[in-house]
Amino acid sequence: MGSNQVRSRFVKKNGQCNVVFTNMQEKRQRYLADIFTTCVDIRWRYLLLIFCTSFIISWLFFGIIFYTVSLAHGDFEEHPVAPKADGVDVGLLHAPISGHTVGGQPQRMPCILHIQGFVGALLFSMETQTTIGYGWRCVTEECPVAVMTVVIQSIVGCIIDSFMIGTIMAKMARPKKRNQTLMFSKNAVIALRDGKLCLMWRVGNLRRSHIVEAHVRAQLIRSYITAEGEFIPLEQMDLNVGYDEGTDRLFLVSPLVIVHEIDKDSPLYTLSRADLETDDFEIVVILEGMVEATAMTTQFRSSYLAREIFWGHRFEPVIYEDQDRYKVDYARFHKTYEVPSTPHLSAKELDEAASQASSAASPTSACSTFCYENEVALSCGEEEDDIFDSSQTMEFDILQTAIPPDPVTYKSDAITK
Repeated sequence: MGSNQVRSRFVKKNGQCNVVFTNMQEKRQRYLADIFTTCVDIRWRYLLLIFCTSFIISWLFFGIIFYTVSLAHGDFEEHPVAPKADGVDVGLLHAPISGHTVGGQPQRMPCILHIQGFVGALLFSMETQTTIGYGWRCVTEECPVAVMTVVIQSIVGCIIDSFMIGTIMAKMARPKKRNQTLMFSKNAVIALRDGKLCLMWRVGNLRRSHIVEAHVRAQLIRSYITAEGEFIPLEQMDLNVGYDEGTDRLFLVSPLVIVHEIDKDSPLYTLSRADLETDDFEIVVILEGMVEATAMTTQFRSSYLAREIFWGHRFEPVIYEDQDRYKVDYARFHKTYEVPSTPHLSAKELDEAASQASSAASPTSACSTFCYENEVALSCGEEEDDIFDSSQTMEFDILQTAIPPDPVTYKSDAITK
């Protein structure tokens, strides 16, 4: 990557990972081995195409089988037409009776009644698999192959129905869509909080339903060179957001500001304002929890590049008390304001300056204070007595020279002058 080229995001602002897989061996076989997850992950247009195609292929497949069985049985051959009695076809009345004669002509029972060609076989296949059953076409006892085909098609139809309905329901109830109502602030900020330099960003929930067991994580992603000279392009380092104290667990009813204290264990310990303007890293923030309505786990992600982190800024308040309830103003959710008093030094430099200031304080009174408070002093107590006597004599001499013994004399001298 060139020096003037802008760093590509590892995780986009909407949470999608900016990663493309190439040269995957046996990709199709692996995806087909987990066909259910593949169908849930693909786009709706492709899932609907698979849905329609699976039914049409199954109908055509079993329709061809029914047509072949009827054709082999000779059901499409022309037979003499039986005479009608009172307008009713006698042949139809006696057709199911195999081996009998009607009007002096032998009658054969077909495998499937009222099928005159492939279209009739296809319609019978659709009626069998969808259990529509118009009551006109039906299979007979003449062909055991046709009966077995009906049984197999019924089983296959149940499998296809359950698989496709389960896939569509799982895709519709995916907790991934819950992410559309979760928000991260567009920018992160670095400012002092309780005397500590902290990295902060804001997270909010737009729905009234809660995210159960919500917790946050953050990772710093940057290039790294090991002591042996190995180059790691995307080294991931954890940013502690209160895991030890449990503050990473959120009660996400109103927008919250997530705080990462930049201490000695933080990867940002040596980062100053000047470094922030020239550095090239990415901070990935993650919110996880269970959707209250479905109890399914969801994860929402976002990221902040170095140029999206404001040094010396804080978030504007968004919660206001309105009579007997609290109001959240999401118009101010992304807004920040500048704090000019924020130092431009890194957390490491601030700690060093504080330690130098504390060590520069006079330690002469430490011994006397310690001896006085504990009332146990041997050599230290003797030194304290000597110091106390000499200092007392010095203060008495100063007072004598500064205060005149006779106020009347002092007043007359002042008038004369």
